[in-house]
Amino acid sequence: MVKLKYICIALFFGNFIFPQSAFAQEEEEPTDDLGNVTDAFQENFYEALKQKSIENYELAIISLEKAKAASKGNKNGDAIIYFELAKNQTKLKYYDTAEENYNKVIETNPDKLEVLEALYDLYYLKRDYDKAIPLVKRLSAIDEDYKEDLANLYSRTKQYDKSITILDELDASWGESTYRDALRNQIYRITGNSQGAIDNLETKVDKNPKNEKDYLNLIYLYSEEGNTDKAFETAKELQKNNPKSELVHLALYKFYLDKGITDEALKSMKVVFKSEEIDKESQYKVLGDFLSFVNENPEYEKQLDETVSLFSAQNNGQVYEKLGDYYLTKGNKEAALKFFEKGIILDADNFSLLKNTLLLQIDVANFEAAKKLSKEGLEVFPAQPLVYLLHGVSLNSLNDFDGALETLETGIDYLFDNPKMEKDYYEQLSIGYTGKGNTKKATDFANKAAAIQISN
Repeated sequence: MVKLKYICIALFFGNFIFPQSAFAQEEEEPTDDLGNVTDAFQENFYEALKQKSIENYELAIISLEKAKAASKGNKNGDAIIYFELAKNQTKLKYYDTAEENYNKVIETNPDKLEVLEALYDLYYLKRDYDKAIPLVKRLSAIDEDYKEDLANLYSRTKQYDKSITILDELDASWGESTYRDALRNQIYRITGNSQGAIDNLETKVDKNPKNEKDYLNLIYLYSEEGNTDKAFETAKELQKNNPKSELVHLALYKFYLDKGITDEALKSMKVVFKSEEIDKESQYKVLGDFLSFVNENPEYEKQLDETVSLFSAQNNGQVYEKLGDYYLTKGNKEAALKFFEKGIILDADNFSLLKNTLLLQIDVANFEAAKKLSKEGLEVFPAQPLVYLLHGVSLNSLNDFDGALETLETGIDYLFDNPKMEKDYYEQLSIGYTGKGNTKKATDFANKAAAIQISN
């Protein structure tokens, strides 16, 4: 067995060296500035580290107290103990005692980054932001990254002017960042200083007219302030400075629609629908606005087919669902069903789309299609009572009473606390038993259905 001369534990004071005599008969003198430490100190300190590693923080504290008693006033040894005590006490949420012990360490080691950071973490856990501010000022003198934390703390303590000043200084020296932009905008929202936000963004776009994000934020703020003319002008300016921008069309289409410039609005919407850069939710919102526009201007209804072709390449059933909903509100069930059926092929696990398609298939008496789709739906939703019910309805309608009864008796076991659906089940079971010629059971289920009163 190889004997090591020293066992070294890297702590925040550097290497805290214990002599090998703690683990073997051979004795060596430690050479660091702790001086001699006793076996009792070492044993209890190691035991504390072991207990902390398995999250036995109470036992770790007991061992640390024993180690402190054995340190016999060694300042560095005591500082190490206070630091470990504070870490364990923080884990146990003994925040006040932990704070006292961190401060004891700082008394003898005022510039130790690890200790200052640990105390900052403690203040953040306590949400004691006022105490954290002077500490983070010290940290930022050591590490400039903490200046962002200081700006955040000023914001949390409602010292908004100080926070904005630091954010501006950091932007000037480090360049802009998403985090600082978000914090600055949050402050503007809280203080109601929308003009300050506008002034800031106007300065940014003047300095960098290629920055798409700043333009879009500025357009949004103008719109929020009700200054639509200025917002529209800014959108066109962005398009001029960045003609390849696709995101700008999220703003342009709406302005063109509101101003009755329909052809330009349609061009912008087509850019949005074809874009891979614009997220799906934004595209669906534009589609919703387009459907509302077509509803009021039916002469543009033929444009919907082109819209569908733009989206179809994305293989997303939600588009067809929206189009189906549109035609359903128009009372055009055939067109609605056409889009629903296309959508469910692409989006088989979309339950709302499955439900709407089945209900409409049954409503227009397309029972074969409903039978097939509901059977497929049960493979995706094997515990969904509505799908069993609709499958049973389609089978009853096709005079397959044995299949209907089997399906309905299986599905009703999944039903819970839904009187309306329960009534529907009993009515369909009555129809099934009537078809089978079992008058008694048909009457029993008809009576059960009649006994359920549905409140409006």
